[in-house]
Amino acid sequence: MDAASDLSPLLAAVAGGDRTALRAVYERQSVRLFGVANAILRDREAAADALHDAFLRIANKCGQFDPARGTAEAWLGGIVRHAALDLARARGREIPTDDPALGDQPVEADALDRVAADAEGRRLRQCLATLEERNRRGIVLAFVHGLSHAQIAARLDLPLGTVKAWIRRGLLRLRECLA
Repeated sequence: MDAASDLSPLLAAVAGGDRTALRAVYERQSVRLFGVANAILRDREAAADALHDAFLRIANKCGQFDPARGTAEAWLGGIVRHAALDLARARGREIPTDDPALGDQPVEADALDRVAADAEGRRLRQCLATLEERNRRGIVLAFVHGLSHAQIAARLDLPLGTVKAWIRRGLLRLRECLA
């Protein structure tokens, strides 16, 4: 059994109150999940806060995880994504400047490159490459950059229904490829 398939039993143990299992989940997934939060927030401190909030949610909601509905990694990623988006909404719109004295620092690393460092990430990258460009672009904008469907539609100058359909079809193909 590989590290990824070990997560479902660990999440079940966390749901039963096992804090050692929570630590094991954190140790195995925190780097990847921090990358998700950082890609959305583009601020390392805020990403760390979002990751902390997400692990509090994970500890409290592990009983809701259903392996029949998807992988543990996807479930964890969704919780982190929502925590990061919640934090971004709470922070409101901040206008970054180019003045280094104000503390704004550009984030250079590509979130997909960080995830692709392990075998699971390489497999995800390969499956993403099999998708049509429009499906891949929609998925990356939604799940890596944290944009809503409406924001993606506005950015691509497309109808909202079209964007939703592209992302949905892409996710279905991605699920088939990863299965």
